[in-house]
Amino acid sequence: MPEIDIAPLASGPLTPVEAAEVEALYAAAFPNEDLFPLIRRLHEEVSDLVSLKAMAEGTLAGHVIFTPSTIEARPAGPRSGPVPETETAGRATPAALLGPLCVAPEHQRQGIGAALIRAGHDKLNSLEVAHVFVLGDPAYYGRHGFVPGSNVEPPCPLPEHWREAWQWFTLDPKLPAPHGILTVPEPWRDPALWTE
Repeated sequence: MPEIDIAPLASGPLTPVEAAEVEALYAAAFPNEDLFPLIRRLHEEVSDLVSLKAMAEGTLAGHVIFTPSTIEARPAGPRSGPVPETETAGRATPAALLGPLCVAPEHQRQGIGAALIRAGHDKLNSLEVAHVFVLGDPAYYGRHGFVPGSNVEPPCPLPEHWREAWQWFTLDPKLPAPHGILTVPEPWRDPALWTE
């Protein structure tokens, strides 16, 4: 495995160089998805974003974002879209949404994704965030301690066959399992991000 250096991307909008590198990284790893508009919006609109890059031999080898979120009391009744922030009630519990996570194809299976997740968890611990959620491959995230997140609903309804992909991880095992709904910043409130 090459020597990996993990560092934060500066808060605020991406520089033109950062934008070009991040866009190329995601295009190579996910050629059938266009995640860059979401990444750009998160950097422009979320001031306390945790955005980490992995550098290998001077090139961008991986990237991850942890978006600050809150767990709110679950509003009553069925829902067909994102829950407006005005409808959430009760005490908010700090949380984070992991994603997207990307590793360059030539650097996959070298532990870079795991290193990015660990670095993100360390940063979240320092911010007193105890719960992390992700919508992703259960086999992959299960290896990193994530378990199905059925007690906290995602921000938007999921297709039924994606329910296993909604997972959580606690950074403080002494805390009780959270219950409620994950409330996220505006860039994540597009229902298209939560469906096929």
